[in-house]
Amino acid sequence: MTSTAPSTARPASAPPRLPSLTGLRWIAALLVFGFHAGTMRIIAEPDYKAVVDALFTLGLSGVQFFFILSGFVLVWSARDGGSRRTFWRRRIAKIYPNHLVLWAATLLVAAWFADPVLPAAALENVLLLQAWDPRPGWFYSINTVSWSLSCEFFFYLCLPFALPLLRRARPKLLWALIVVLPLLILALWPAQELVPEVSRWWFTQIFPPVRSLEFWLGAVGAELMRRGLWRGPGLPVASGIFLVTWVAAGQWIRAELWTTLLAVVYLLVITAAADADVRGRRSPWRARPLVWLGEVSFAFYLVHVLVMTSVLRWSGDWGTGFTGWRGPAVVLGFLVANLILAGLLHRFVETPMMRRLAPRRPARPAPVPRQRAAGDDDAQDPASSARGEVDGPADDVGPASRRSPYVDRR
Repeated sequence: MTSTAPSTARPASAPPRLPSLTGLRWIAALLVFGFHAGTMRIIAEPDYKAVVDALFTLGLSGVQFFFILSGFVLVWSARDGGSRRTFWRRRIAKIYPNHLVLWAATLLVAAWFADPVLPAAALENVLLLQAWDPRPGWFYSINTVSWSLSCEFFFYLCLPFALPLLRRARPKLLWALIVVLPLLILALWPAQELVPEVSRWWFTQIFPPVRSLEFWLGAVGAELMRRGLWRGPGLPVASGIFLVTWVAAGQWIRAELWTTLLAVVYLLVITAAADADVRGRRSPWRARPLVWLGEVSFAFYLVHVLVMTSVLRWSGDWGTGFTGWRGPAVVLGFLVANLILAGLLHRFVETPMMRRLAPRRPARPAPVPRQRAAGDDDAQDPASSARGEVDGPADDVGPASRRSPYVDRR
């Protein structure tokens, strides 16, 4: 267990950056990609498909990781005195340009294949309201993965009202929430019996207030950490707990427990990675290639399903699968193609639109100098981590001074 109590306070306006969380975003995006590659039955060879199924059965939980991470980073990076309007403007500038491009691209693909499109569904989707519609298919309308943006948009609307309460909350209440929120996630399984059967998937997996439990879990964890009150395992132990849980859940643990267990494990990994960055300890997740992959992960998430389904339909291979080595090769090809498209979207849409639409923040104070720690060769330079903003690690962070690792100790 690592002690996270700080020795001195750090100004609340300058939370240290956390590049490891950006790197971890790529792992979450890769899990979702692997899950969809498996459910699309791209690989027909049973032996190869068994490997993909074993690795990515729980891959859909990558979205759960994004929600927890989003709550953590937005609370961690929130600066006192910021206006709600400024926060909302930054969030819209972050998610909406990419969403709008993919919304239009999906409609063009639908026109190419002569697919019927309901104008009401298209309107819901472009306004990010689809996650509130329980009708089967409507919450997955147009670009199917954008349902999670609809949830995130709800989280963003709520956070400026909840943040002052978090800042004033007593530590005992925060720790109580750390316990209660996973229990509420677990309670969704019996609670869904109160919902018509046709709407149960929507209620447990899509409905924004329900999915916000994960966001608030990350938010509470961040508040405890910024006060120097968080106690949790270090990154190696947290990573080991994750691997054991991942394997055990896929083999022996009932599906009803997966979301609760993974919510707790993901919080442990996120806080451990953040703690490693703040204290300047070794973290494989802040290596430059992983940080870049994390930076484009938002765009990758938005494009990957549209690209895979469109190519498979165009080639006539939708639902049939590829035999032999061709199956894994096609999946790898989709991975590379989606990364290229995501890089272009990040470079030419996401980054310039953030610069143009988002209000500028005051310059950060100069970082406190520190000596490079032994084994810290893979640490990212703080200046390079300042480029852009990531939805989740929205204000991503580079290594900070060992002597003042947290914001305050209230």
